[in-house]
Amino acid sequence: MPFLHTQKREKFISQKLFLFCPGRTGNIVTKLMLNLKMSYFMKQVLIKSFSVLIFFTVFVTTGNSQLFEWRGPGRSGIYNESGLLKKWPAGGPALIWEAARMGDGYASPTVTDDAIYVTGRKDNSDVLTALTTDGKVKWETVYGKAWMANHTGSRCTPTYYNGKIFLISGSGDIVCVGSDGKIKWSKNHYSLYESKPIQFGISESPLVVDNMVIASPGGKKASMVAFNINDGKIVWEAEPLNQEPQYVNPKLIEYAGKKMIVSVMGTHIFAVNAKDGKILWKVDYAAANGATGNVRKNHAITPVYRDGHILIANGYSWVTLKLKLSAEGNKVDVVWENRNFDPQLGGVILLGNNIYGTTHTSDPADSWICVDWVTGKTLWTSKWYSRGSVISADGMLYLFEEKSGHVALVKPDASKLDIVSEFQVTKGEGPFWAHPVINKGKLYIRHGDVLMAYRVK
Repeated sequence: MPFLHTQKREKFISQKLFLFCPGRTGNIVTKLMLNLKMSYFMKQVLIKSFSVLIFFTVFVTTGNSQLFEWRGPGRSGIYNESGLLKKWPAGGPALIWEAARMGDGYASPTVTDDAIYVTGRKDNSDVLTALTTDGKVKWETVYGKAWMANHTGSRCTPTYYNGKIFLISGSGDIVCVGSDGKIKWSKNHYSLYESKPIQFGISESPLVVDNMVIASPGGKKASMVAFNINDGKIVWEAEPLNQEPQYVNPKLIEYAGKKMIVSVMGTHIFAVNAKDGKILWKVDYAAANGATGNVRKNHAITPVYRDGHILIANGYSWVTLKLKLSAEGNKVDVVWENRNFDPQLGGVILLGNNIYGTTHTSDPADSWICVDWVTGKTLWTSKWYSRGSVISADGMLYLFEEKSGHVALVKPDASKLDIVSEFQVTKGEGPFWAHPVINKGKLYIRHGDVLMAYRVK
């Protein structure tokens, strides 16, 4: 009879619902399905509603919640948040918690759905610390030898993908750590490819593409290398550019049916096909820059991408270039250049048709700047303490200047620097180089060995 079939179907669905909704939620579902005396019609409505909810929940979890990395989604510096404060209290947003003894470091925290991962140097070792979302230490793992020559704090922001954390130590170890803190595999790719760190050590956060994790040793044997995320076996090696490695965290772009990885190494901007490691195109950045004399090549800005166009920028008065990809994605042309926009370490943000960042040594030096994305024209420059890092969330900008630790909430404006609120971070030591992170209404600020979480929602 239909009623008996319905009872069996209800029992089956309630069991499956309990698997997807464990704990208190699962108990509620079970009681609703088995204990409440509802009409046949209402039960069918409940069954269909929860089926849709389960499908949506599983889809969102597998589709969007597995990758957490440097500067948020797509390495863009723009965090997908809503309902954030548009103005802070006079003393700044409320401090929810702080965690000390993270180790000396300049790396940002990586905040996932259920944990926070942060790297730091302790003695001569690079250490990964896992925290609960309320700032309690879960575990610590040494993942490699630290960089000890010049600014010795850790640089690598962890890349979290599907329960695995990928890191690069200050001595060139690329490492996979499980969410339980145990090392799954480790390889020193700098030794493997006969490369060596440059003046300020290694500052790369691994890029995950499909089933591979990408690192950039540079040198004479390979510009980039792809490792299998499960066992560390080499998948492909991109041909060498005979260029020294840099501090750039590469950008993944999908264009013309290809996944390409864009980065800067030594004197060249280049793109690698993520499928097989073939170099798709390269640009002589030094020739475009045209500088003479002692030109520093300390590239550290992740490329910005939109609609077939790529923005490449660097400190030390290097020229900023906007490049346009060809229809096939196998070459680029220069759209415009700007010689007064040279962000050093703090990243850039593209909101609407405006680019926000800082200058380094160009004129005016050590300033905040807004540049038109379409034309490359500088729209304004403004002094506010010193240069620093910039991120965005919920339509606002967050500035973190690097010399005295002031944080500003800014309304994007093509005509001026419009600071709405600000406060100063006073805990921790050293330069304020770690980029802020926003997740679920919390603003995370790292300074030296201290990590702080502020309520901004």
